Amino acid sequence: MEPSLGDSSSSSPSPSPVDQPYPPSEPPDQPTTAHANPEQSSGDQPAGPGAAGEALAVLTSFGRRLLVLVPVYLAGAMGLSVGFVLFGLALYLGWRRVREEKERSLRVARQLLDDEERLTAKTLYMSHRELPAWVSFPDVEKAEWLNKIVAQVWPFLGQYMEKLLAETVAPAVRGSNPHLQTFTFTRVELGEKPLRILGVKVHTGQSKKQILLDLNISYVGDLQIDVEVKKYFCKAGVKGMQLHGVLRVILEPLMGDLPIVGAVSMFFIRRPLDINWTGMTNLLDIPGLSSLSDTMIMDSIAAFLVLPNRLLVPLVPDLQDVAQLRSPLPRGIIRIHLLAARGLSSKDKYVKGLIEGKSDPYALVRVGTQAFCSRVINEELNPQWGETYEVMVHEVPGQEIEVEVFDKDPDKDDFLGRMKLDVGKVLQAGVMDEWFPLQGGQGQVHLRLEWLSLLPDEKLEQILQWNRGVSSRPEPPSAAILVVYLDRAQDLPMVTSEFSHPQLKKGNKEPNPMVQLSIQDVTQESKAVYSTNCPVWEQAFRFFLQDPQSQELDVQVKDDSRALTLGALTLPLARLLTAPELTLDQWFQLSSSGLNSRLYMKLVMRLLYLDTSEVRFPAMPGIPGAWDLDDSPQTGSSVDVPPRPCHTTPDSSFGTENVLRLHVLEAQDLIAKDRFLGGLVKGKSDPYVKLKLAGRSFHSRVVREDLNPRWNEIFEVIVTSIPGQELEVEVFDKDLDKDDFLGRCKVSLTTVLNSGFLDEWLTLEDVPSGRLHLRLERLTPRPTAAELEEVLQVNSLIQTQKSAELAAALLSVYLERAEDLPLRKGTKPPSPYATLAVGDTSHKTKTVPQTATPVWNESASFLIRKPNTESLELQVRGEGSGTLGSLSLPLSELLVADRLCLDRWFTLSNGQGQVLLRAQLGILVSQHSGVEAHSHSYSHSSSSLSELELWSGLPQVTSSAPELRQRLTHGDSPPEAPAGPLGQVKLTVWYHSEERKLVGFIHSCRALRQNGRDPPDPYVSLLLLPDKNRGTKRKTSQKKRTLNPEFNERFEWELPLDEALQRKLDVSVKSSSSFMSRERDLLGKVQLDLAEIDLSQGAAQWYDLMDDKDKGSS
Repeated sequence: MEPSLGDSSSSSPSPSPVDQPYPPSEPPDQPTTAHANPEQSSGDQPAGPGAAGEALAVLTSFGRRLLVLVPVYLAGAMGLSVGFVLFGLALYLGWRRVREEKERSLRVARQLLDDEERLTAKTLYMSHRELPAWVSFPDVEKAEWLNKIVAQVWPFLGQYMEKLLAETVAPAVRGSNPHLQTFTFTRVELGEKPLRILGVKVHTGQSKKQILLDLNISYVGDLQIDVEVKKYFCKAGVKGMQLHGVLRVILEPLMGDLPIVGAVSMFFIRRPLDINWTGMTNLLDIPGLSSLSDTMIMDSIAAFLVLPNRLLVPLVPDLQDVAQLRSPLPRGIIRIHLLAARGLSSKDKYVKGLIEGKSDPYALVRVGTQAFCSRVINEELNPQWGETYEVMVHEVPGQEIEVEVFDKDPDKDDFLGRMKLDVGKVLQAGVMDEWFPLQGGQGQVHLRLEWLSLLPDEKLEQILQWNRGVSSRPEPPSAAILVVYLDRAQDLPMVTSEFSHPQLKKGNKEPNPMVQLSIQDVTQESKAVYSTNCPVWEQAFRFFLQDPQSQELDVQVKDDSRALTLGALTLPLARLLTAPELTLDQWFQLSSSGLNSRLYMKLVMRLLYLDTSEVRFPAMPGIPGAWDLDDSPQTGSSVDVPPRPCHTTPDSSFGTENVLRLHVLEAQDLIAKDRFLGGLVKGKSDPYVKLKLAGRSFHSRVVREDLNPRWNEIFEVIVTSIPGQELEVEVFDKDLDKDDFLGRCKVSLTTVLNSGFLDEWLTLEDVPSGRLHLRLERLTPRPTAAELEEVLQVNSLIQTQKSAELAAALLSVYLERAEDLPLRKGTKPPSPYATLAVGDTSHKTKTVPQTATPVWNESASFLIRKPNTESLELQVRGEGSGTLGSLSLPLSELLVADRLCLDRWFTLSNGQGQVLLRAQLGILVSQHSGVEAHSHSYSHSSSSLSELELWSGLPQVTSSAPELRQRLTHGDSPPEAPAGPLGQVKLTVWYHSEERKLVGFIHSCRALRQNGRDPPDPYVSLLLLPDKNRGTKRKTSQKKRTLNPEFNERFEWELPLDEALQRKLDVSVKSSSSFMSRERDLLGKVQLDLAEIDLSQGAAQWYDLMDDKDKGSS
């Protein structure tokens, strides 16, 4: 019987896997016939050289063992003890063991290498065939049919790319840099290898108005694109490209008409690109491109494909909300609290690794293209960072939170581990506070993740109050985000040279405009559009806002060189808070630019709201009703416990504060600090004013390119009668790096407080020239509400365009003590403190340790703008124990109290605990508002102006502001006549002779006509005839579904009085048919002949609305 292969292999030694590895091209599970036992073919031949070799091997082995006995014999011959023999034997055995361990490690490593080679061979073998079409994963489907279509259209796509690069990209490159005017594409080939789609995943459960697809694509292409710059004899190009990643495709909006899908948007969630450049070194040697690098170019290309950027392809004409589709609002905000880590591995070694140290850990936090780096904690394996970051989430599911921990070293940082988490889990949980294990290392990282929803409603005060109690570093927590959709500009000024100002000369060269958008110290830039004064950008920018009530958006339209300003715009973000849906979508007139230069933007604000209804925060356990307390009264005699006071006992200085109104008007003859061309060309300055008084500082807006600036801003500060106080005023020139000093001056506060009013030109010190015009007025609070309506009306008219809303009253609060506060865990007294807040201004008291009956004896003062609607918010909190109680006191209760004062015990909202406080209100009556009203412009005040004609019915009219009061009461009229069939509009028109401005107030409308089933969405449009261009057109904000809208908005036109008397004011009340629609319904209109109106008085009057064919006035 012939022996089998298995038998022969067992009867003679065969090569082991370590000694004879499989070749890479041979599958490991097949038998190898090439290494069969040679004895199978030997037959019965005599053993020749093989027998002699075996005999020699036996003799060699015997000799080795005999040599082992030689050291024993020598030790006995020399008379040494047995210990020496045993010691030598131990050394030999130890050496042999170490050698065997090393050999074993080498064998294992070789086997692993062989296994990897065999696995690579199998993978390469399968990659040539690709996976069969029937192979699929549970949530990913094969799309071979789609690959066949792509392969069929690939050559035609190459033709389109060649045309696109030659006709669109090449001219843009030639216009972007004067050194690239001879730039051309010499070769464009996409190659023979088409892009492949490895799998398709459809996300279900998302919005019903969109289809969400993830395409797993792979492209290893042999494309070749060559470029040439003939001027510099330079050639470069791209030879080969790799692209692997997940391409997200969104089909939206879905429509009820063909083609069913309105647009297709595509993007990569992560960077997928790798390009093989050829000739890149030569290209970067061209003048003007030496500052670039291949990494920067790669980042620019990848940024075009990666979130938050999208490629939008509209499928239907006149698609609405294109800006929203191209750059939609984020899905939400994740606030990442990087708290700590523990159990990290030690990477620092000393004395060549003999001494083990610790690590110097820091963390990198990434979400998409947003990345943050923590501070380094030296010599610590359990670091405590306590840092907070906020990231915008654009896609759920898909984006991930990635945290990598490194050990900081002088040369290369050591990797300590990473963790990844899908943002969808944070969205589902709302708040996650967990220790996450680090992959690729040891240890854990502690994160607290909070999902903040984006709201368009009015919860700003609640959010701001909540953020005050949030500990956040390195930046304070945000209260909102602002998304700016920069669309286009029109009629920008022409330029004459690279460094000339557009208003100095009439230019004949079209600029290369770009836009800088800034909020505080954060600046973002748009792309540059070359050789046009009507650029189209269509870009989106996103900002985090800490306090939208006080922040401003500064927009600078500049030439590509950044040295030439084409126009500017400063927009207070508080204006968005009163707009419908917190959105402004309109043209904005540019200052320091051409007469018709304007910018079209859409600004959308969303508030960041953390839903804490079902979340228990560890740092704030105090919740009303959550305490199990004993309500029994305290026992003790009157000797042990002092009698409870009924009223507060403040010191004599309480309630003696005044309010100083600072009016920064203008400056003259300021020195020029701007220099161009190394100082050869002298420019102007961009001045602004800093004021410091009573521990407060104020900052005016920047006036661009003006040595005689006019600010016309009002600031208010609470002051005391402490002698020696001074108002410090400094003027600076705004620059990109360090602001230049333009002068300073000081005003003694004692002079203003004694006289009550100061209106002077002050000479600027420490500079060759310049003076500043200031107006200072002391406002003394009055304990009577009889003049409140008068003050509100006057404030609304003297309000300047760039200033915050003026205060109508001063609130003084004295918090003396509290009693019966809840105990911690039912037995331990808290360490309470209190916070007093009105609007965005707050005051925190001292902390009284370990007591349920704290005594604070502290006072605070607040400026009140609307006493009828504002409230005093008081919270009593314990150090480490959360909220102990709260109180909300509407200031309207003070208006009906005796002398506008309440002094008593107030019960806290949790039903247990009381506070003793005194709250008194003083009305701020200006004695010089008439002068201010005549000499300065008014702003879009949100104060109530709707009942201006009721001033004639006031019982008391003081002598203050006689001219202004004459204008307000001029409209005395008999009882109101009934409205016409189309309704009425109420407006006020007058002329400021000193300002040379025609001013109009649109107060309200009433009894408007309802054309359809639903009430209209009215707004008022004004046009100064006979000009019908957009330069004289104004319009109010839009009110939702009402027949009696209240606007209270102010508009102005700069023109001489004689020209104003030749004009007619066309007032039209219109309604938008739908959101973002250009169709408008005319509800009625009226034309006012300004020559027939007494513009010096400006009476508020109702006008009947007429049809378009029958225009007239009441």
